[in-house]
Amino acid sequence: MKNTKDKEKSFTNINLRSFIVVVCLLTGILILAGILTAVIPQGKYQYTADGTIIPDTYTQGVVQGIAFWRVLTAPFRVYVGSDALNIIMISVFLLVMSGVFNVMEKTGGVKALIGKAMKVFSARKTLVILIAVLGFMAFGSFFGMFEELVTLLPIVIMFTLSLGYDTMTGLGVCMLSACFGFSAAITNPFSVGLASQVAGVSVSNGVWLRLIFFVAVYALVSAFILLYTKKIKRNIEKSLSYQIDIEKKKCIDFSGVGQENDKVFKAYATFFGAELVILIVIASVRAISGYAIPILAATFLIGGIGAGLIVSEDKKKVVVDFLKGAASMIPAVFMIALASSIKLVLEEGGIIDTIMHAVIGFLSGQSKFTCILLVYLLILILQIFIGSASAKIMLIMPIIIPICSALGISSATVILTYCMADGFTDMILPTNPVLLIGLSMANVSYGKWIRFTYKLQILIFALTLAFLMFAVGINY
Repeated sequence: MKNTKDKEKSFTNINLRSFIVVVCLLTGILILAGILTAVIPQGKYQYTADGTIIPDTYTQGVVQGIAFWRVLTAPFRVYVGSDALNIIMISVFLLVMSGVFNVMEKTGGVKALIGKAMKVFSARKTLVILIAVLGFMAFGSFFGMFEELVTLLPIVIMFTLSLGYDTMTGLGVCMLSACFGFSAAITNPFSVGLASQVAGVSVSNGVWLRLIFFVAVYALVSAFILLYTKKIKRNIEKSLSYQIDIEKKKCIDFSGVGQENDKVFKAYATFFGAELVILIVIASVRAISGYAIPILAATFLIGGIGAGLIVSEDKKKVVVDFLKGAASMIPAVFMIALASSIKLVLEEGGIIDTIMHAVIGFLSGQSKFTCILLVYLLILILQIFIGSASAKIMLIMPIIIPICSALGISSATVILTYCMADGFTDMILPTNPVLLIGLSMANVSYGKWIRFTYKLQILIFALTLAFLMFAVGINY
């Protein structure tokens, strides 16, 4: 009976302990944000119609704070705030994705795809890792794709499990690589593209150093993942997700792999092939790139349910399995709302502009090296509260670029600094919804994720500082 019960679990079930830890952590940050509003005076810049700050228009108010009940209700009020549509779409996207993967698992789609992949790649495991890391990084770096690629996370995790690795390897290959590629941006339209537009320069301006940085980050990420896989191949019990993976393997059951139903394989291969084409179209057509999440949610729902109905004799069960899979992600939806509420509290307290104004004030009169480090620090601070790359660019770049230019720092260096500070910490900040989604789907606790990645984060921090000092030193 125990095995039967295990098999009924969704692959994306969220561990209760992980949920409690993250909720406690985010609640602590939310309360801290509320306290800051009672300590830091309000302030306000004037903005243009497109959201750009008008320089020298900052005015400071008084310390006012917001009522404690507003802090406590912020996770619910975000659904009627300025970011409501974005939060709702991310939540729907997550529920649809989880539901579709549960249908895929129950109808044999997982076993069919993994079986075919194992036949092709089982003897070339290292090459597979290197190619996969490069692929995910390239999508992030060239096309600005990060959230969208999370749709592939369950498949990547199941594939790494089938190769004898673990869940952490799958997270590294998919989510970590996509994020680091987004940060090591070459032509990313949401960071390099928009920042270049604000600065009035071409996207190709300074591209040579961004290419070198991308290669350096790729080498670092690949080495990190391969060293980890080498360690767990010697002793799988050293895997940080060892106990979790035991349960996952019971759910997905690789017995019979190699004798897959050809109809099931064709249905789901067609589904994922179509999704890949859609991903490329979204990345290539700027006019629809802003609608990536709703487009992917809709196509995933239609394609995933459609494939399930084609291969399943019990049509009603397909719907039931979808609803069960979606329900398993409801705790993650709450975590996303909780993370988003931190920004809402700071906005209502009117202190975001005050914090930004104070840091920018330090830039004037500093040396080039000190100035670029302060810019780096400013973006890191804003990254905690404002996850959107585009929002931060429109908020600070119109002011920072002229200040840096007056000090002899090129726009290319400022853009490089922005990209480095904007993205890498997405993989450690609990306020980042995509990280919460990925860890929730993988059933990995935040603590274990930090244990897995903290050394890499230290190395990438040192690497970014070295490149920035080099860029300033050569007048890049």
